[in-house]
Amino acid sequence: MGPLLIDVEGISLSEDDKKLLQNPLVAGVILFGRNYQDPAQLSDLINQIRAVSSERLLISVDHEGGRVQRFKQGFTIIPPAQSFAALNALPQAKSLAFDAGWMLATELMAFDIDLSYAPVLDLGHDCLAIGTRSFHEDVNIAYQIASAMIDGMHSAGMKTTGKHFPGHGHVIADSHKETPIDHRDKSSIEHDMQIFAKLIADNKLDAIMPAHVIYPAFDDKPASGSPYWLKTVLRQQLHFNGVIFSDDLSMEGASILGDHAQRAQAALLAGCDLLLACNNRQGTLSILEQLEALNKTQPLTTSKAKQLLADTKITDKDLRTSYDWQRRHENLMRLNEKWADYASRHH
Repeated sequence: MGPLLIDVEGISLSEDDKKLLQNPLVAGVILFGRNYQDPAQLSDLINQIRAVSSERLLISVDHEGGRVQRFKQGFTIIPPAQSFAALNALPQAKSLAFDAGWMLATELMAFDIDLSYAPVLDLGHDCLAIGTRSFHEDVNIAYQIASAMIDGMHSAGMKTTGKHFPGHGHVIADSHKETPIDHRDKSSIEHDMQIFAKLIADNKLDAIMPAHVIYPAFDDKPASGSPYWLKTVLRQQLHFNGVIFSDDLSMEGASILGDHAQRAQAALLAGCDLLLACNNRQGTLSILEQLEALNKTQPLTTSKAKQLLADTKITDKDLRTSYDWQRRHENLMRLNEKWADYASRHH
C-alpha cells in the first residue's frame, strides 16, 4: 500500500470516494464530524470502507477528547486533557487518564476503527491550536498523565500517536490558519521535547505527528517538512523506530512548503512515512498525481499503515454491558461535570 490517508465527503461513500479508496497509493481514511450522524450510520460507513478495498485500510480519526472529539452522540464524552491534573491530585489524574485512553480506544474499536491520533504532548495552554488539549505546562506532570492515557489505549488494543513533535505549545498562532514560528532558544525547545524523548525511551509511542511549526534556532523548515527534525533528531538522536505521520498537508501551516503536491514530496523527503491530506479534494488529487509520478522511479509501497491496525474485536453492545465500561464511563462523566463547573467559573 502507498503512504496516503484521505478523507471522505459525507455520511456514506460517494463514487469519487470509492474510486480514490481503491487507488493502491491510498493506505487509509481519516474521518471527521461530517462523516458521523449516529452509531448505525457510522457502522454502515465503516462497512462500506472495508468492502471497497481489497487491502485492509487504516481507518483513523481525531478523537482525543475535549474540543477534538469527532463522534459525540452515542459515545462517551472524553474530558479535555487539561482537566485531569487541573481538578485532581496526580494519582487520581493518572487513573482517570488511563480510563479516558481505554474508553476512547475501546469505543472506536467497537466500530472497527483502528486509530485515534492521541495523545497531545504539547505543553501549556496558551496556544490557540492547543489550549485545553494540553495535559499541563510542567513537563514531568504532563509526561506522567500522558503515559497513563497511553497505557489505557494500549490495554484496549489501540496504537498511540504522540503529537505535535517537538512541541506546539509555546507558539500562540494556530497552524490550521498560518505557519507559526517558535522564536525561543534551543534549550527551551529541547525542554518541551523531553516528553517525546521520555515516552520514546519507554517504548510507548507507536507513531508521532510533527508540528507545522518553524523553530529558527534549529532549522528554517516546519518540523513536518524538515529532515533535521525527523531524520537527525527523531530517528538518529531519539532512536524512534515507529511511524511518522505528516499532519494534514492541507493546513495553512504546511503552505510554506509549496502547493499540495510539493508539500507531499517535502514531507516524504523529510522522513514522513504516512501523509494526511484532508478537506481539500483538489489538493488530494494533485498529491495522488505527484505520488503516482514518484512511484514510477521509487516505489512508495509501505507496510507502515499495517503496523497501526487494531485487532481487538468487541461489539458496541457487549462493551456497554461490561463492568469496565460502566465504571469508567461513570468516572469520566463525573470529571466532565466538574470540568464544566470549573470552566464556567474560570472563563
